[in-house]
Amino acid sequence: MSGGGMLYGGDEIGALVFDVGHHSFRVGYAQEDTPKAEIPSAVGVCEDGNGTATIKTENLDVDKKPDSSNISSTAGPKYYIDTNILNVARKGMEVASFMKDGMIEDWDLFEKVLDYTYAKCIQSESEYHPVLMSEAPWNMRTKREKLTELMFEKYNVPAFFLVKNAVLAAFANGRATGLVVDSGATHTSAIPVQDGFVLSQAIVKSPLGGDYITMQCKQYLQENDVEIVPTYLIGGKEPVKEREKAKWIRKRNVPEVATSWHNYMAKRVIQDFQNSVLQISEAPYDEKTVSSIPSVHYEFPSGYHQDFSSERFRIPEALFDPSQMRGGMVGNTMLGVGHIVTTSVGMCDVDVRPALYGSVVITGGNSFIQGFPERLNRDLSVRIPSSMRLKLISANGCSERRFGAWIGGSILASIGTFQQMWISSQEYEEAGKAQIDRKCP
Repeated sequence: MSGGGMLYGGDEIGALVFDVGHHSFRVGYAQEDTPKAEIPSAVGVCEDGNGTATIKTENLDVDKKPDSSNISSTAGPKYYIDTNILNVARKGMEVASFMKDGMIEDWDLFEKVLDYTYAKCIQSESEYHPVLMSEAPWNMRTKREKLTELMFEKYNVPAFFLVKNAVLAAFANGRATGLVVDSGATHTSAIPVQDGFVLSQAIVKSPLGGDYITMQCKQYLQENDVEIVPTYLIGGKEPVKEREKAKWIRKRNVPEVATSWHNYMAKRVIQDFQNSVLQISEAPYDEKTVSSIPSVHYEFPSGYHQDFSSERFRIPEALFDPSQMRGGMVGNTMLGVGHIVTTSVGMCDVDVRPALYGSVVITGGNSFIQGFPERLNRDLSVRIPSSMRLKLISANGCSERRFGAWIGGSILASIGTFQQMWISSQEYEEAGKAQIDRKCP
């Protein structure tokens, strides 16, 4: 292998796997089963103008070079990264994300998160570890080149490689060819993979993802006069009877928080409700059928509690049947999950189709809604030609489906034959950032 990559390949010092998502940034060592850390993609920013541009962590400020001359009283925003520190109420702290449409948008914020990752999660210098990073299949060339430049120029990594997250999810499930159905925070997509390469002309995506379901839950709760109170406001609560208005005591001395942070915390409450209560019916939604299924009891942080029955099926039904959308949105222009899959496969070569239907890989946090794989299986069985053999692959374990792309990266970066694929720092010095398009198609 050319360059320094060989020096760092192997077991001595592990390669790192970074999986960048809308909901969170997963990071860990190759060969491990699960990520070492999962950091929210949202970052708290305080424009208080009296601190250095540092990353605020639990007990210290992490700067790129922590010598005392660096920590001067220069004006600049403060950054609050990771779950524990982000969830503390602070006056004027805004919440921003570095992601947009599956791609990195705010590079300054992304760098701050990387700085934090190396200092606090990996606790090692970046120049010792090759990095394998996931990317969206529709990532733009300019962004790929910028990322390559960042990793080699600022972080001095010995070797770097970029892989499409759908390919990694397929690898995690032992497939080099298959159709990856990824239902994440911002969208649901069907991505055909053949022999480890994405067939980009046949990618189909829909904006119906976890955030959309959260929005539907919020609308439903508001219509039913359920107050959504983020936990940071609650100092105490009194027991109440079912469906009775919550009696909670406001916490004293809560700082004046920014709207974006308040909304972020309220969204966490709705997401917990969403994860605990929602379910997708195995057949298309039918009021009569779902009303016979036992209801689910749920209590909000404010103390309000009630049983939820047919509504818990109706909200996520829009993923499969967009005409069921609440609030009168015209659903005809959107595609349900089953439709996305058949459209994507239909855009592929006839010879590849049997292999794609024979390996439909389900991944993404949104696919955890109870009944998601079973319903997709049913919808596809009805839609595809009877001569086709359909096989759905959805890992039973929570982490396997949620961290599908990360686990695929962990497997790939530890395979012996992959070691000559890295772009080494020497190759980067010789040919520059354009290497990324040649070596990571």
